[in-house]
This record gives sequence, structure tokens and C-alpha cells, in this order.
Amino acid sequence: MTDDARQYAPATERNREPILEVLQQVLPNNCTVLEVASGTGEHGVFFAPRLGNRKWLPSEPNPLLLASIEAWRIHQPAENLYPPLELDVYDSVWPVETKVSPKWLQGLDFDTFPLAAVVNINMIHIAPWLACLGLIAGTSRILPSGGILYLYGPFKLDGKHTTPSNAAFDTTLRSKNPKWGVRDLNDVVEAARARGLSLLGTYQMPANNLSVVFQRQ
Repeated sequence: MTDDARQYAPATERNREPILEVLQQVLPNNCTVLEVASGTGEHGVFFAPRLGNRKWLPSEPNPLLLASIEAWRIHQPAENLYPPLELDVYDSVWPVETKVSPKWLQGLDFDTFPLAAVVNINMIHIAPWLACLGLIAGTSRILPSGGILYLYGPFKLDGKHTTPSNAAFDTTLRSKNPKWGVRDLNDVVEAARARGLSLLGTYQMPANNLSVVFQRQ
């Protein structure tokens, strides 16, 4: 693996510090954080060394992005940043539930650093609604009582876009794939509640996005 595999997402540098501020407030201490759909891996290498007593476990289903995540980890190593895990939200059982494969997963210390948080940034609007449901289902299976699910991205509120730019973005997404689109926060909250996750709060973020925080009951 070399640095040549690193990919770049321009939005990362714009949103990483505001997201970090929220994560520092809401993530449990002394825990493992599973990042679902880690993308290029740029968020993980920025967050991990700044989250001190927490372990960061990135994941992705896309081989090219898995390579990018690992390349970023090699380029900017941190003691609390794990290798990327191949994980697809559609799977009925996630690798962290069995710790069978890959072999290095068996060595993670979930006793000292329990898997108590899931972070998902900019995914549910560029994926089918079923991906959001899969994310919520998997999260509800793996989180203990009091565990945190953090979502970041654009949302509609009460069926309406919050800004004209978000409405235009939604139109663009749906033109690329009719199953994509900006989700209504009420729909996400209802789906989460059905899986034992209650809304803790929302935070206004840059570029008309929201941080949405749920807690496992």
C-alpha cells in the first residue's frame, strides 16, 4: 500500500472541524467508534488523534475506498486508528458482531474499549433509503444501551427543504439516481425509534447540513 492510493473529498476540510466539535461533546469516553461508509478515509485520520481516549474503526464496502483509507492511515498514523474494515450496511450481520474475519478484528479490545458509537457522514442522501434502514438496523444490533449514533448531512424538516440550495441538490441527486435524495428528518427519526434509538438532538452545521445524534435505549 502506498500514498498513491489516497483519494480526496474537498468537503472534508470544510466540515471536519465542526463535526469534531460535536463528536467531542456526544461520543462516550473510552470506547470504540465504528465509522460506517468512511469514504476516502480523511475524516478518520483527522478525528482519531483528536479523540484521545477513543479508538476509531473506519469501514467501507468499496475496494478503492478501502485502499484510500489504508493509504491515509499509513500516511498519517495514529495509535488509536484501526485498519479499515470491509462492511456493507445491507448485510444482516456485520463483521464486528462475530469478530471472525478479518483475523486482526479478533485482536480488538472491545472489553476495555466497548463498541459504543457509530458515526456516519454524508451517506444516507447518496444511497437508497434501504441503506439508511440497514445502517439503523446494524447500529441497533451492535450498540449497548446508551450507545450513540451520529449522522451528518443535509435533511428536510417536516417535508420541506431548509434552503433553495438543498432543494437544488436534492434534484441533482435524484437525477443521478431516483433512489437517492435528501431525507426527511422525521422519517429517519421514526425509523430509528422503531429500532430502539431515540433522538438526542440536532446541531446546525456548515453548508446547511445537520448533525443528528441518537442514543440506544
